[in-house]
Amino acid sequence: MVETIPKPETKKPGIADLDEIVESLPREEKKLFKRIFHMSAVVGELEPPEQMLPWIQKQFGSVEGTKSQKIIKLTNLVTFEGALFNRLRASRPIEVTEKLRIQARIIDGSMDDPLRNPHSGTPADVFGRVKGKYTLTASNIAKYDAYHGMIIFDDYNPLHFDRDEIIDYLDTGWKWAEKAHEKDAQAKYYFFLWNCLRRAGASLLHGHAQVTLARDMHYAKIEGLRRAALRYRSRYKSNYFDDLFRVHEAIGLGMQVETVRLMAYLTPVKEKEIMVLSQKYDTPLKEWTYHALACLRDSMNVTNFNLALFVPPPCPTKESWAGFPAIARMVDRGDPRSGSCDIGTMELYAACVISSDPFEVARLFKQCRLQLLNGEEDSLVAPEA
Repeated sequence: MVETIPKPETKKPGIADLDEIVESLPREEKKLFKRIFHMSAVVGELEPPEQMLPWIQKQFGSVEGTKSQKIIKLTNLVTFEGALFNRLRASRPIEVTEKLRIQARIIDGSMDDPLRNPHSGTPADVFGRVKGKYTLTASNIAKYDAYHGMIIFDDYNPLHFDRDEIIDYLDTGWKWAEKAHEKDAQAKYYFFLWNCLRRAGASLLHGHAQVTLARDMHYAKIEGLRRAALRYRSRYKSNYFDDLFRVHEAIGLGMQVETVRLMAYLTPVKEKEIMVLSQKYDTPLKEWTYHALACLRDSMNVTNFNLALFVPPPCPTKESWAGFPAIARMVDRGDPRSGSCDIGTMELYAACVISSDPFEVARLFKQCRLQLLNGEEDSLVAPEA
């Protein structure tokens, strides 16, 4: 009998290896990466007292691993988004436990539901309501823009979404924007936002998203992105979003499905950020927005999340939106049981401190995609009620 020698396990690349990954890229991809991102790898060192060693061992699994900590500092030189990845934090696996699924059971048991009867419990917009297959719109009673509506889900539990429901949420929002634009032709800058549960900023637990249609110009960060992309095109004679995807694809963080591009973003605003881009606001974009959300929920145990979706205005504007795609961005807002906030002074005024590893996010999302291709979507089970 011939003894088989097991092959050594191949080390999976992670964010802490980004400097080495970039250096190994072909010349053109490396040049493109450095055009868009500034990266530095630094090491933080410390000497803990003897009394702390048992606690460090318990919390981090290794005392030696805390004494020398590799940190990757990234800045997007086009948009000036920044992220700090600590090797000690980002190397932790994304765990899936049943404990977080308790959140779904808790919210199902709530009786405090002012959105239960939206016709009598919410105001209508001056142009009326939009009724979707699984939704009904209302006018937001505490507005932050002249046209600010709510999309109220029929299902109380916002985590019980499936493909058809997500598409209906997005379609209902777009129909609301069309009615608002009919009312006011100067209102043309559309924004869809979904704060899912308390840690993500929701004031009500009943599933709902929000929509706005602004006048004059888009919101500051979106307008800033538009102008940054135009400067990039003027300087490099290339589309910023195409090059951004090319960089992510080269290092294993991006993939294209049909006409849709998906990325585990390198300078995320918070944990596990996934970006979905398409040249059109169409069904593939909506479907892959659903798949990305479902993967966060089912494979990465995300229950509190933020989703933003914005598109170029569908009508003429004085400014150029040439080459600007439809974009969906989504992030995890953390463990619902945590008593601490996930955003602090660093995120508000400096750069985002990120605990999750984009390479692990990309790996899990690619596994989700393989399940879809193999017809195993039913194995991605939503949290139990």
